[in-house]
Order: sequence, then structure tokens, then C-alpha cells
Amino acid sequence: MAQWESLLKLPASYRLQLDDLYDRDFLPMDVRHHLSAWIEKQDWQRATQDHALASVLLQVLLENLDIQHSRFVQEELFLQQHNIRRYKHKFQIHQDDPCKLASTIHWYLEKEKEILKDATLDEQVQRLTVTQETMEISCQQDLECKMSSLKNEVQCMEHAVICLEEQQDEFDFKYQTHMLEATADEALKQEQFKTLQMLVNKLNECRKSILMDMNKLLDRVEGLIHCLVDKELIDWKRRQQKSCIGAPDNVCLDQMEKWFTGVAVCLFQMLEFLKKLDELVGKMTYPNDPVKAQKPALQTRTNSLLQTLLKSSFVVETQPSMPQGKGPLVLRTNVQFSAKTRILVKFPELNHSLTVAVSMDRYRRFNVLGTRTKALNMAESHSGGMVADFRHLTLREQKSGSGGKGVSDISLSVTEELHLIYFDTLFELKGFSVQLQTCSLPVVIISNSSQQQSAWASILWCNMLSQDHKDVMFFANTPAAPWPQFAEMLSWQFLSATKRGLDGAQLEMIAHRLFGKQENYDTCNVTWSKFSKGNTPESFWVWFDGILVMVKMYLEDLWREGLIMGFVNKSKEKSLLKRKQRGTFLLRFSESVIGGITFSWVEIRNPKIKTVQPFTKVDLSQIPFHEIIRNYQILEAENVPENPLLYLYPNIPKDDAFGKFYTEKTGDDSPYIKYIKTKLMFVSKENALEARSSDMEQGAGPEPQTGLYGEGADQVDYPEPLESTLETYSPDPMLSSSAEPQTDELLLYLNNPNNFSADFLPSDSPLPDLNLSSFISTPIQACGGIYL
Repeated sequence: MAQWESLLKLPASYRLQLDDLYDRDFLPMDVRHHLSAWIEKQDWQRATQDHALASVLLQVLLENLDIQHSRFVQEELFLQQHNIRRYKHKFQIHQDDPCKLASTIHWYLEKEKEILKDATLDEQVQRLTVTQETMEISCQQDLECKMSSLKNEVQCMEHAVICLEEQQDEFDFKYQTHMLEATADEALKQEQFKTLQMLVNKLNECRKSILMDMNKLLDRVEGLIHCLVDKELIDWKRRQQKSCIGAPDNVCLDQMEKWFTGVAVCLFQMLEFLKKLDELVGKMTYPNDPVKAQKPALQTRTNSLLQTLLKSSFVVETQPSMPQGKGPLVLRTNVQFSAKTRILVKFPELNHSLTVAVSMDRYRRFNVLGTRTKALNMAESHSGGMVADFRHLTLREQKSGSGGKGVSDISLSVTEELHLIYFDTLFELKGFSVQLQTCSLPVVIISNSSQQQSAWASILWCNMLSQDHKDVMFFANTPAAPWPQFAEMLSWQFLSATKRGLDGAQLEMIAHRLFGKQENYDTCNVTWSKFSKGNTPESFWVWFDGILVMVKMYLEDLWREGLIMGFVNKSKEKSLLKRKQRGTFLLRFSESVIGGITFSWVEIRNPKIKTVQPFTKVDLSQIPFHEIIRNYQILEAENVPENPLLYLYPNIPKDDAFGKFYTEKTGDDSPYIKYIKTKLMFVSKENALEARSSDMEQGAGPEPQTGLYGEGADQVDYPEPLESTLETYSPDPMLSSSAEPQTDELLLYLNNPNNFSADFLPSDSPLPDLNLSSFISTPIQACGGIYL
């Protein structure tokens, strides 16, 4: 397909580039269109160096224009006739230098090929890119097209400035020749004067045209800067905020760097063009010179746009964080933290030339210690960006009297007090300089690790709701969180910690816990006080974070596989299990024990639902949860042990669900089995344990009636006393809330039995009995493992 035909079939954005390319009269688009076949067949590149060939091509071009004019006459197209005559007249000017015309046409053809190449590459990228959203792709494509168009405009401007300089040199040469010849022939003088006047007029028109094109170019640049600074950069900063609290958003800056650098290069070239105009005016000027009149305004506008771009290009790529913190933006005094800044305008010649300094907001009471200055360089970035990576910073609290608590008298807790860390540098390049400053997102500074949980809650709330990156008084008037936004944030916590977020059913159960039964939770709001009441057990965040920590430390594999249902209340548990086959069980988090997980099952011998007391990190740190499930046994009345856990809800055989996690040893060979046997306790109304019992047929849990959510708060009817005496209680160390190993060696053996020799525990003797006092710090009646 012919080149011109291919161009006309491109998408609208690329046709816009084509329109921009021909937005001048060096080669009119009408001529390119009507003579496209002939133009593309000629060797214009050779004609740029071959005067004879260029002359022939010019003559043929003029003849073709005559032929086209005749067609328009026959078709009575008056406007086209007029345009063709005008174009022919312009081309006739090149008869003295046909190579220049050949060079111009060759340049246009090459630019057309670049547009086609970009379009083809973009089409290939479209086919390969299947993960990005359609709107995002469209926006990026639009920006890419605008950047490509801007690049073409600058190249055309460069070509126009060169032509202007050549015209001025031509005039200067003829003027100097005229002055040297000093002919006495008045008629010849008049003729020479007319020629010089014609050249001056042509030069004046060319200057006006360039100045007009410069204004158009700056209009395009201004539009691009608005798009980059007020949309793309703001969107990136919001994505970074969300990524700091667990969202899986893309925060890569490489594409943004490409755009910012492209616009900056164009503006620096514009400064060079303006400097060239100054040189030309210095060599030659005249009354009403348009350059003298318009150039100062162009200079001011260019400088202003470049300053805006550069000031916005300095960002914090990696927010301040401690190596062992819960997340970024929570810092502790006297503990090292790191942060990374990046300038999105990348000029290789500035490598190691710009120095960045760190400081704290002046109205706070902390000093920054450590390596406080770093040079922006490309060595510390995997993608080759220009970064300053601060890895050894420390905050130290000032002595009392060195400064106030803040700019406001409003009393805030330590974990609600927000701070900013500033980064400053001086940008200098090609005689242009501007002071740059950026700052971190608001950080919380603590002095004790016990404050970390509450501090992280503040960071979650602030970055979930606030888009003002400098609002250090956010908690002076804390807004509530809409449930959809709040639910998304909760899911991010699990997603970032375990690679698996919360599904709709789990989030609905959490909403039910917070708001009760509602037809639609989307209109509900969560207040800051309801989310985090300091660091008390009544806080929703303390309960939720306790579960999150437990899952991350001990249950990540099981959670990631979807084996833990997790957020299920007891009424829902009852409805799920009551119609299931006997031996079906599910795993859920405790509603009253912080950081607890339990399992409930349908009893094998009769269709009742039983629940075990929650396991906490104390238990799970000694025996993996999948081994507890694997070897769990109940001693029935006949003293026959059996495992009541057969099918993971809804109907997955236990070994199919958990088999991949089992250790090599099985059955009685397992070192864990002797420590997870549980005896069934028969409870009567007169027994002291009655207050801790529940009716499992009604789906009620056996857990303590303490905490915010009162898992055992529902009143139930207790079963009639059984006609049997209580068995001697044999404590289960795994079900105790304060279990500790008797000896270090035993604990090591339980966790890593393969690391010990065969004679560590003689095969003919059982594992040593564990002393009751080593595992239980509460009275025996508070520790039953199974509840009827």
C-alpha cells in the first residue's frame, strides 16, 4: 500500500500528527495528496545532493501542478484552482536552489515514515497489553500521540529556524554585495533595492511565522504539562497512597519519567530557539521587528512552564519506612529508616550533580540524623532513574523547650500526630536554575514498639480518606469512612500480607459485625472512634489486626489456599453446618479472643455441632495448625479415641485439603499426637463449668464472654445433667491460653523432630508427661477443650 494511503487510514490521533506536520506551507498537504503517487516514486534523497536531478524533479513537479490545475478547471473547482496556482508560484521560488526543495520534501517523507512506525508499534503494543484497563490504555495512547506530535513540532521549529537563518544570511550577503558595488546606475540601484526590500519582507514574514508557531508550540506544551501535573501525577500520588496501605496499584514511574523528560527537552530546545532569535536580531533588525516585540513574552512563558514542570517532577518514590515496621510511614525515634526521592526529568549530564538535603517540618520537635544529603544518581535505581536513596536516617526527639508540640493547640494522641519530612535540591542546567522541594506523605512518629499497632491504624485511616498530602491536622476533625472504601482497605491488608484478599462473603460478615443486619451496607459509615479506640481490646482494629498477624505468622499457606473460611459468626456457622454430613468442619476466627482461630464440626455419633476453644499464637507457635487438625482426637465415653474432623466444608476430604502440608510422619509416629489428645468433659448444671458451656446444637460458641463482640453473649438453654461422674481432667496444653514448653529441648523437638537423633526419646517409652502448672495459669475449670 502506498505511504500516503496508509497514513490516511491511521487512527484519528495519528492523523492529527499528520495534520500538525503539514500545518505550514513548506510542502502543502494538497500537493502531497494530489501528487502522492509521483512524489513517493522519486529519489528525493539523492536529489538533495544532485543539483541536476533536483532541477529535473522541480520542473516535473511544476508540470504536474499544471496538469492538476487543468483537471480542476474542467471540474469547475474554483477554490482548488486558486490554491494550485498559489502553490506553483511558491515552488518556482526554488528554481535557484532546487536541492533545498528536494531536502524539504525528503524531510517530510521521513517524518511520515516515523508516524507510520509509531502507529505500527502502538498497534503491536495494543495486542500484547491485555491486563491494563481500556481507559488507562486510551489515556496513555493519547499522551504518547501528543508527545510524538510535540516532538515533530519541535523538529519542524528547528527546521524553520535554520531556514530563517539561511534567509537572513542570504539577505546579508546581497546587502553587503550591494554596498560594496556602489553602482552609479540609478535604475540598477532601484532594481537592487527592490530585491533587497523583497528579501526583507520575506524575512519579516518568516519571523512572524516562527513566532506564531512558537506560541502554538507553547500552547501544546502547556496542555501537556496540565495533563501530566494535574492528572497523571496526581493519579500516581493517589496510587502511591493506596499502595502504602496494601493496595496492589502500579506505582512505577518509568513511563512518567519518559513523558516529563520529553516535555523538558522540548522546553530547553525552545530556550535555544529563543536564544538563536536573539542572535539573529543582534545581527540584523529593523523598525517594527516582530521578534523584539514578542520575544520577551515568549521567554517569560517558556521559563514559567519549565519551572512548573521541574518543581512537579521532584517526588518521593519510596516513602519513609523502617525495616521491621508494620508498614511505611510509621517511624520510631532512634531507629533507622529509609526513603528514596526521584526527579522525573532525567538528563544524564546531571548524574551526581544535584544534591538532595533532608529536613523535618520546622514546627515539630524532631531532628533528622544520619546521612542527610545525597546526590541524585542513576546507579541506585534498577530502572536507571535519577534517584537519591537515603538508607540510614534516624529521628531524635528534641529536648523540652526546643519547640512546641505543633501549630495547633488541639490535643492529639501521639499516634494521631502527623509529621512531614522535606527533601530539597537546586536544579541547574544550561543556565537555567530553580529550587525544588518535595515532601513525604504524613508520617506518625512513635517512641515505643507498643504504639506501632495504633500508629498503623492512623496511617491506614489517613491514606484511605485524605488526598491532601500535607494535611498534618487530619485527625483534628477526622472524617468517617464509607463502608465500600473501608471494606476495600481491609481486603488490602490480607492481600498484601498473604497474597489473598477478603471475598464478598467475608466482608459481609464483618459489616454485619459492625452495623448489624442491613439490607445494603454501601450507605453505612465507620467512624474513627469505632475503628480504633486507642489500643484497647474493644477496638475493632486490635481484633482485626490480631487475626491478620496470626494468619501471616502461622496460617499463611492455609489462608492462601482458601482453606480457612475465617470471618463467620456463630449463627452463620450453624446454618452452614446443620445440613452437612457428620464429620464436616470449618475453620473460623474467634469473635472474642484476639488473634484466635477455632474449628467447629458436626459430631459423628449424633448430629450436634461442637466447637473447640480457640487456638492462639501461643499454641500455633508450638504445633502447626494443619497438624492439630490432622491428629486431633476425642476420647469418647468408652475411652476410644477418634478424630471428629473428616470433611472440610463443604465436602472436601480432610487429607485432600491439608495433605500437602503434612509432615512425613503419620499417626502414632507423629511427635505431636501425644500433645493434642483431648478428653470429653461431661457438664452438669451444678458443675462450676456450666457458665462456660453452650448449646452447640444452636450453633453457639464456647469461648469466653469477654471482648467487644461477646461471642458467648447469647443466652442458651443448657442440657440436662448426664448420669455420670466427671472424669479426671487431663489438661490439653494446645488449648491453654498460656501454654509454655516444659523445657527448651522439648520445644525444639516438637518443632523440628527431624533435627534430633533417634535416641532423643526412647522408642520404648512415651514422651514425658507435661506438668499442669507449666501450661495453665488459670483455674482448671476455665480451660476445657471441648464443649457440648
